Parts: sequence; C-alpha cells; structure tokens
Amino acid sequence: MGKIILVTGGCRSGKSRFALERAEAAGPSRLYLATAPVFDREMEDRIARHRAERASRQWETCEEQLDLVRALRENPDVDAVLCDCLTLWINNHFYRSEQNATVLGEEEIATLTETLASEARRHPGVVIFVTNEVGLGIVPAEPLARRFRDCAGRCNQIMAAAADEVYFLVSGIPVKIKGP
Repeated sequence: MGKIILVTGGCRSGKSRFALERAEAAGPSRLYLATAPVFDREMEDRIARHRAERASRQWETCEEQLDLVRALRENPDVDAVLCDCLTLWINNHFYRSEQNATVLGEEEIATLTETLASEARRHPGVVIFVTNEVGLGIVPAEPLARRFRDCAGRCNQIMAAAADEVYFLVSGIPVKIKGP
C-alpha cells in the first residue's frame, strides 16, 4: 500500500515546487503526471519550460488529461508519482462533458475521485496530488463557475480524506494540516 499526499493552496502559492521537492525526497524514480492541456502559445511555452526543467532533474513525464487511473496502473515501478493538478483534471472532464453535450456534476466527480484515490492507495510508491483551493473566494455569479467550484471542492474533500498527509501552501510556506 502506497502513501498519498495532497498539496493544496491558491494559484502561484508554491504548491508545485513543494510537491516536486517532496517527490524527489521519495526516491530516484519519479513520474510527473501532467494534466494541463495546451490551449495557446503561452501555455505551450510554459509546459515546454517546465518539462525541460523536470528532465534536467531526472523526471519522466506522462501527459494525461483524463485517465489518471490508467496512468497510475501503467507506472507501478516508480518511487513517486506527482499529479499536477486535480483542478485541471476536473476542468478537462468539464470540457469533455461539454463536447459530448452532457452535464458533469458533483456525483460524477466524486465517483471519479474515489476511483482515483483507491488506485493511488494501491500504488506501491508515494502519490502526490496538487490541487487548487477554490473555496476561499466569493460565490461565483455564473452557474457553470459555481458547479466547477462545487466539483473541485468535493474532489479536494475526498482526496484529503484519503490522503495520509495534506499540506496547504500560503505564499510559498507549507502548512501541514493532516498527517503525522
């Protein structure tokens, strides 16, 4: 049975950097599970820059926008898996749902997250999930934004409950909120 770590916080709070450091401490064999889609030139450049930086630090990268369970199953021999990030994973599911003219709700996200947490628990290494804390602001004005906030919040609650350790990053400072 593996160990699950959840790293949450606001945008640009230092979550990814902290998660990278934790994963690197877990051992030399590491997989970065990237969920970000490329949707413009700036994002393409950003992804290329991060990919090159990780490669120089002996990271393997797997780009998977939706099927994180399969990605975990296909990589059982790494010391650490860093999934960055669950918020984009939810966004990707929203986009696919929209393309299929369906509505994705909290129950569907809850089921997907529970399945992912179960698979992460079965992984023999450390699995670190990065996510954005979206519940600290005002209630969004638009129904789609409220539904997204609700789904992200539900995902975060489920993953935090499953995690052995949970960290909240504030201005680059990690605050441990769960774990030994």
